[in-house]
Amino acid sequence: MIEKNTSIIDFLLQNKIINEQTYKNIITQFEDSDDDIGTILIDNNIVNEITLILLLVETVKNGILTISDIYKEFSIDLDNFLPQYAKSTGIEYLDLYNIDVNYSIAIRLGYEKLEKLGALPYKEDDLNIYFALKDPTNLTVRDALNRFSKNKLIKIALANPEQIEKHLHNIEKSESVKDLIAEIRDEFKSGVSESVGESSGILKLIELILKSAIVSGGSDIHIEPTETNCVVRARIDGMLKEIFVFDKDIYPPLGSRIKLLANLDIAEKRKPQDGRFSSVIMDKNYDFRISTLPIMTGESIVMRILDKSKIMIKLEELGMHPINYQNFRSSMDAPYGIIFVTGPTGSGKTTTLYAGLNAIKNVKTKIITVEDPVEYQMNLIQQVQVNEKANLTFASALRSILRQDPDIIMIGEVRDRETLKIAVEASLTGHLVFSTLHTNDAVSAITRIVDMGIEAYLVSGALVAIQAQRLVRKLCPYCKSKVTLPDAVLEDVRAYIPDNGYQFYKAKGCEKCMESGYIGREMVSEVLVIDENIQSMIARGERKEKILEYALKNGFINMFADAVMRASQGRTTIEEAYRVAKS
Repeated sequence: MIEKNTSIIDFLLQNKIINEQTYKNIITQFEDSDDDIGTILIDNNIVNEITLILLLVETVKNGILTISDIYKEFSIDLDNFLPQYAKSTGIEYLDLYNIDVNYSIAIRLGYEKLEKLGALPYKEDDLNIYFALKDPTNLTVRDALNRFSKNKLIKIALANPEQIEKHLHNIEKSESVKDLIAEIRDEFKSGVSESVGESSGILKLIELILKSAIVSGGSDIHIEPTETNCVVRARIDGMLKEIFVFDKDIYPPLGSRIKLLANLDIAEKRKPQDGRFSSVIMDKNYDFRISTLPIMTGESIVMRILDKSKIMIKLEELGMHPINYQNFRSSMDAPYGIIFVTGPTGSGKTTTLYAGLNAIKNVKTKIITVEDPVEYQMNLIQQVQVNEKANLTFASALRSILRQDPDIIMIGEVRDRETLKIAVEASLTGHLVFSTLHTNDAVSAITRIVDMGIEAYLVSGALVAIQAQRLVRKLCPYCKSKVTLPDAVLEDVRAYIPDNGYQFYKAKGCEKCMESGYIGREMVSEVLVIDENIQSMIARGERKEKILEYALKNGFINMFADAVMRASQGRTTIEEAYRVAKS
């Protein structure tokens, strides 16, 4: 058995912060426990977290512990400890998330050397090379860096090792595709760059980017030029994660080839453009929706990954709370009226609408949609693509749709008063209308509709139901660990959890979830059914607080309650519930 490090407890005893009996009690508990010594000291009320950090700074300064010991043996917030240590020793502390790291220096030195030394070069000038280090006190590392730098001076800073590892991982991936990058550069020199469409190296790189994002479970790909690099990020489970960083000279041909694939104008770099293309990745068809936006350092390109197998999910498989599902499903049986699905961009509104239409479509019902863009084509549904250049807007398309004798209409998004007015009129003349709005919650949608200029009495007669939704990250089943909530948090959520039989978990991180602690997302929602009383309240212009108060008394389950319920079942964390659903 490896002997545990008791240096900090000895330090406490020598400085008379604890007595002999407390020392023995802590030693016994430490030897019998899997917890680190810092956790035990806090649990026994010897120190609080702030005092522990100050204590660790002193032990490192006095040579009792090393920074490497801190990394290995203490579960503390390094973003608090490292700046405090740097300040007390006169070393610069660097937050690598807030600077643009120049990867060309690191690629020149090589990933293996830098990984071994725990060092990341982030910039250089005529005299100096600047390094972020995991442990600036390690003289061996500093001597090795001086040998690498040749005629330049070394400037060092302290940085969070996780941030350094993240950047080194990007360098490792860049080295893994260096042959591909070399092929692209050779093509430039041979003249292929004059005709971007002929560059096979660029096509391979695009395929690699698409495949990496899809394998990681990404929903969007962001390609962004900076002053020094071309950064490729993927939105995975709602969070952006860097997947590649290339030298900036790779960006122009990469951006131009993507624009060609989407039938965009490669010469136009001053205006935003939108397009789409399809590609077969790992023997599966994917659609990619492209958006370009001029920025200070070039053009930002965002590609939305559209997977038909994901969008054609059944309504009952969306994972809605049973009561919310029942309310939403029964609302779809209404003969006429409007059903709104609200939420921010990327919250799954389109998926919910398609699942709803898929549940009620049949040969006896005429369903027409107007969308911008049409993300997926569906059988038995007539879908109209908005085309602003041809003056085919939501409003103009709706007027024509009403002459097509539809039973059900789906409007991709209500963006203006004119579209909303036509939708309300259609709902009051015998049509069932589905659409989306951007509001924070279900009740706020009522205020938003009235604020757009529709009379309250018309709104009260048209609305059938409003669903608001978000997506919470699901805990990784392979590494999640049990946690006891602080009393203050438990008291705050007590009303939403059962009296017993619940268990909360925390995200830990492992290889399966790429150290994030989460795999995939699921929907949390709230469904406000517009009954006669709410109709009267809307017509009278009642405040949304009054409507919410009435709804809660009559069984309305809000998003936060839904999210907390999922956290108490171990499907997500309480932190996610607060982040996503607490208004």
